[in-house]
Formats: sequence, structure tokens, C-alpha cells
Amino acid sequence: MPPSTKRNIALAQVRRPCQAKGKLMVEVYALRELQYARLMLRAQVRTRGRPAMTFEIAHKPIPNTWDRRGLPGWSYHSQALFDLERSELFLKHWQIAGHVNDIPAPGDWLTFDLLGERAVVIRGRDGVVRAFHNLCRHRGARVVDGAQGHCKGAMVCPFHGWVYDLDGTLRGAARPETFGDMDRSQFGLKPVELEIWQGFLFLRFHPGPQPAVADYLGAYAPDFTAFRSGGLLPVKLPDWATLLPVNWKSVRDVDNEGYHVAMAHPALQDLYGRTYRDYVHDDGLASSYAEFGDQPGRLWSVRHYVKTSQPKDWLPPRLQRAWTYYGVFPNTVIAFTPESVLFYQELPVSPGQTRLAGRIYRQPHETRQDRLARYLACRIDRETSGEDQQLSIWSNESMKSSAFEDFHLSDLEYGLRNHHDQLRRLLPVLTRREAPPETDLARLNEELLRDQTEIRSS
Repeated sequence: MPPSTKRNIALAQVRRPCQAKGKLMVEVYALRELQYARLMLRAQVRTRGRPAMTFEIAHKPIPNTWDRRGLPGWSYHSQALFDLERSELFLKHWQIAGHVNDIPAPGDWLTFDLLGERAVVIRGRDGVVRAFHNLCRHRGARVVDGAQGHCKGAMVCPFHGWVYDLDGTLRGAARPETFGDMDRSQFGLKPVELEIWQGFLFLRFHPGPQPAVADYLGAYAPDFTAFRSGGLLPVKLPDWATLLPVNWKSVRDVDNEGYHVAMAHPALQDLYGRTYRDYVHDDGLASSYAEFGDQPGRLWSVRHYVKTSQPKDWLPPRLQRAWTYYGVFPNTVIAFTPESVLFYQELPVSPGQTRLAGRIYRQPHETRQDRLARYLACRIDRETSGEDQQLSIWSNESMKSSAFEDFHLSDLEYGLRNHHDQLRRLLPVLTRREAPPETDLARLNEELLRDQTEIRSS
């Protein structure tokens, strides 16, 4: 029996679950076969006589020895840590709100809410895109309501009718004579820091440690330029979201490694499992790369996608038949296929609840065949996302179990460690294996940060 046939039998066996006391279990012998197959697949560098894959973004090698533990279990359900993550992580790091072509005309706007902060991104009459706190300076109502929309000439607060120009300045208040000598110039909408890079709208609510987006993500720029990301257009129904009963880190932990692809993602394994690679970079960044098309595919969506997707001659050869993923610390991924682009992000709601959301884009001048390939790619992605969501729930549940001791990570999961290390640098209280008292956690973190600063300066 050829090795490839043996491998397919092992994969089929591992996906045929048996039930015992209502819980999903897997045959041990099949799991061993799968692990062996996975290692063999990872070791392959050439497929069907094609040259070895090249990945042009500089990446860090995996150390020979490293601490294979993950974050402590307490960090996935601590309210005090969640409060620190809100103030020191999410509100101080770049988040993607959308793309410039989501708001192509003056007066077009979209909103972005995160952990009590509300932003509106709007294109002015001068064509400039700006971001503001979505908060009327009178009583704090939203000046626009909804995910996306258009203002003809001004933003009008629905509470008392204060009117703001598209550049955020206050045009006038209703019944101005009742406000005394109010200086309108002091009551414009408060700006939110916004940068546009490769067409994407990055914002952050407070100054933070990350540099300008163009510098921070500069290593990704050649690939984004090759994919013509600045000219992307939103699909007809671009945005999607779901609410998960998990800590945001459980979602990111699953997404930060591809070790589970062969076991948990039949469609991805069928599409590109033979070539998939994860890479880690500095500052918590990570990326993944996989080529498809060396096999016709067994599953319906994969088989038809491989047959339908056509190489784009305007892409460099290494990207013409590739799915690539570019991580943005702490919680965002931008993914490219030859036909479509999407970004998705984990938006924390509480220590035990996360909103997983994203938007999908296409290339302009899309052909009918491109549209069909994009549809098939979305089918594969949708199935994969559902599988990852279930894995996140199972993983998050374990963090409260008395039997949970720690992760023991494979070399194939080093991307997860890379992300955790960046979290530890910003929140050194995460180095504590035992949970600190909730009332002392913020103070302890501040002390550990001071210690870090003193060590670096000495």
C-alpha cells in the first residue's frame, strides 16, 4: 500500500469519532498515525517536483530549547487582568476598522466600538478620511448609529440636534442662545488617532508602544503591494460577526498555530496541508503561508476551488497559488487568497465573552470565474472558522478545571509562544504561575514593569 494511501486511511479514521459517555473520543492508533503524517508533511519542502517554497519576510528561527508552557490558566478568567488588557493592550494598540473603499464618497462613514470606546471613521468633503470619538460633545450620544452609513452634508446628533461638519467641527447647537457665550470651536468631535496603510484603516484610542503602522508592518508591505490591497473593494455583504463564550486569548491561541490543521480542518488539510508553514517575527507579529494546486482535492469545495481558481499573472509566482495570513498583534489577522482578502479580529467583551468579527474584500474587475472561486474559498473559510470556534470553547473550558496544569507546546506551536511572550513583556504579571489576588494584580504588574525598566537601563 503506498504511503499516501496509508496517510489518507489514518486521516479518515481519526475523523470517525466514537462516543463514550457522551464525549467525543478518537482512536489512539489513528491519532498516532496522524501525528506521524503531520510531522512528515511538515518536513516536506518540495511537492511534485516544484521548487522549494520561498518566504521573503524575515522570520525568527525556533530555538533548540525553549519554555514550552503557555500562559497560566488564571489569566483566562481574571477580571482584574481583563481590566489591564483593556487599558494597556487593546486601547493602546492598532485596530483595523475597515478599508478606505468602505467609505469611498464624502459623507460615507463606518463605526468601530471596543471596550466602552466608540469611533466613527468618515470621509470629509475634502476627501480626507478622519476618525473621531462617536460621542456628541453635549450629552455623549452617538452622532451616528449603526455599522455603516452616509451623511449628506453633516452629522446630526439624534438626541438634541447638534450639527457637526464632516471634518468634526461643530457647526451649531440647537437653541444656541441657551448656552451662554459658548465657543463652538472648543466643542468639535474629539479625534481618534488614525493611520491608513495599504488601504486599511488603523486606529487606536490612546497612544501606545507600537510605532507608526507603516513602520510596524513594513515587512509585510511587498506582499500587500503585490496583492494590490490599496484598491480592494468590499463584497456585497462584507461584514460578519459571532459572539463566543470564551476569553479572547483562547481564540487567538487556536489561530496562532497550524499544528491542529491536519486533525481539525479537513478542508484546509485537503487544500494545502502538505505545504502549510507558520512563521514568527519580532514584536509579536506572525504569518503563515501555504500553496495549493499540487493535488485536485477530495472534498467538494476544495476540488471545485482548485479547479476554478486561476493563477493571476499580476502576482509574483510564489503568491499565484497561495493562501497567506499576516498577524497584527494583539488580535488581528489579514488573510489573502488570489481572489479575496479578509481581516478578522477578536474583540473582547468580558473575561468570558469575545466578539469574533471580520470583513471581506475582492479585487476590482472581478470576473465571473473569480467570483465563483471567491465563493468557494469563503465556504472553506466558513467551515474552518466554525471548527476553530469549537476548539476555542473546549480550550477555554479547561482553564477552570482542577486537572489543568499547563500547555506543553510543540515546535509547531512556537507562534503561540511568540504571542504569549509579547503579552508577558507588556503585562509582566502574566509571568506569575499562581493567580495573584485580584485586588493586588494591577499594583503587582506596575511593580514588575518598573523592575523591567530598571533592568533594561542598568
